[in-house]
Order: sequence, then C-alpha cells, then structure tokens
Amino acid sequence: MYELDEKKYLYFLAIIPIIVLFFLLNLYWKTKKQREFGDIELVKKLSPDKSIFKPILKIVVLLFAFVCIVIGLVNPKIGTKLETVKREGIDVVFAIDISKSMLAEDVAPNRLDKSKQIVSQIINQLGSDRIGIVAYAGSAFPVLPITTDYGVAKMYLQSMNTDMVSSQGTSLEDAIRMSANYFDKGNSTNKLIVLISDGEDHSEGFEGAIEEAKKIKAKIITIGVGTEKGGPIPIKRNGVVESFKRDQNDEVVVTKLNTEVLKQIGKGTKGGYVYGSNTKEVLEYVKKALDNIEKTEFETTQIADFQSQFQWFLGFAFLFLMIDVFLLERKTGWINKLNLFNEKKA
Repeated sequence: MYELDEKKYLYFLAIIPIIVLFFLLNLYWKTKKQREFGDIELVKKLSPDKSIFKPILKIVVLLFAFVCIVIGLVNPKIGTKLETVKREGIDVVFAIDISKSMLAEDVAPNRLDKSKQIVSQIINQLGSDRIGIVAYAGSAFPVLPITTDYGVAKMYLQSMNTDMVSSQGTSLEDAIRMSANYFDKGNSTNKLIVLISDGEDHSEGFEGAIEEAKKIKAKIITIGVGTEKGGPIPIKRNGVVESFKRDQNDEVVVTKLNTEVLKQIGKGTKGGYVYGSNTKEVLEYVKKALDNIEKTEFETTQIADFQSQFQWFLGFAFLFLMIDVFLLERKTGWINKLNLFNEKKA
C-alpha cells in the first residue's frame, strides 16, 4: 500500500512537454542557422567532435532529474504492514438531505452548505467512532461506507451536491431505511443516525422505517436546517441567481422548515431534535448525546508504518544532475571508435 503526501506538486509534471517543445524549437533554430551559414556537410566537417546524440541524451537526463525532484516533493509513502487495532466507540451514520429545497438561502450560505459545516464540525469532535454517510432526496443512496478515516469522509462530504440524485423530492423514509441497513449486521456496537434535513417529506410515511431503526437499537438525532418562515429555491448559472423555482401555477415555491416531522422522528427512537441555526449549540447537543451512549470495543484493520520514500528520488535526481554535468556535448572517444550511432562516415 502507498499514499502520496503532497499530490499538488504533480502539476509540475505538466512543464515537461514545454521543456521538450523548447528543446525541439532550439534544435530547429540551430539547424536553420547552420544552413544559412553554409553547406551543412561542410559545417559538420568544421566541428568533427560535435555529437548529434549527446544533446538529446543530456535533455533526457535532465528530464529524469526533474521527474525525480517532483516525485521527491510529492513524498510517496509505503505502508509496510497491516495492523489490527482495538478501539472503543459507536457507529454513526450521517443522513444528509440533498434535495433542491436544501439550496434555499434562508440560512447562510444555504441549507446544504450549512449541513456540511455542521457534519464536518461533528466529525472533528469524534474520538474513535466509525462513521458513514448517506445522501437522500426522492430516494436514498450510499456515499461512504462505515469507516474510521475521517479525512476521506470529509472529502466525500464536501463533494455532495443536489445533482447527485435524479429523483427529487424528500423521502425521509428511504433515508432512515438506508441508514438503518448501513450498519454491520450482527455488530454489537451501539448505533446512532444523525439525520440533517429541512423536514419536508414527500413520502407516504416513515413510521415503518422508524420501527426498522428501533429493531437494531439505533437512535436517531434529527437536525433541522432552515427557517419556519422559509425561502425560495434559487436557480443559478455560474454562481449568479437567474430565477427561482416555480410550481405548476407559476408561483414562486417557498420551502419551509418542518420541525414537527423531525421532532417526531427523534422522539420515536429515543434520540432527539436540535435546531441547526447555531452550530455551537448543535455540537454541544450532539456531544452530550454521544457521551450518554455506551462505547463498544471493536477491531479495525489499518495500514501501519508508512515510510517516506522522498530521499530515494532526490538521490536519483542528484545522480542524474551529476551525470549531466560531466556529460559533454562533444563525442566520446571510445564510443566514437565503436560508431554506435553511425556518426562517422564509412
């Protein structure tokens, strides 16, 4: 197993085609000037020790050195072994509403971005708990399976948007069912579902889904995002609002926070509900809830002892640069005698 520490430096490799292009242009310019100076064969006789192959070899050596320096900056790491680590915690699944109503800007910057901020802050205060992410609108789908890699979880979290699902509307029933089925079967670890939504529900009912969550002894904490006054759903192009979503009667749709539904879900699983306008209050509420849930010991497999390998590539880069310094553009005597590159006339 391996990982790249600083992937951003890989963009420097895009310079290689530019270097090659400049080298070819310079070669063309030199050949052109030689032709202007006189007969090309005569010019070659005036400089018999000039090698045709050496300049190409030097640029290749320099490019190898450059690639090694870039890889050294990236700092590849190799994991030398797998370790099974015992940890204590609970399994937490975040169910995040990504329906179009979450684009409403009655909370800043909008409901969906506010939800991401809340989930990210909750992840920051977790200890050794395992987490998963589910997204839902008219239907629910998995985003990230249960994991202890919080960095990857945040990466997937930030990539979530309302275009990820074609089925619009909001089905809290599907969200709860998917989240409940997300946990490992037969796992004794305590389970928590954190459901973030504006509470608008277009499904027939969620009572059956709540019963499924209760069967696996999963509590649900609901977080309401939005305002009871509500707001329109903007339609943007290149970040600029062009219009607002309208209904069949050409009236601007106003989406409002439905706290009653979210409170009912939280109460049904002995979890709870918290209003998401104040991130600090949400974090305190969730932290208190987590502290009241008994932690369970579980095992997780991790790659251990990642060793940095940058020194090897910097060493090779230094070697190639030294070769380039001692690699002259004139012909090498013993190679010239062998005539490997057919540089001497018969």
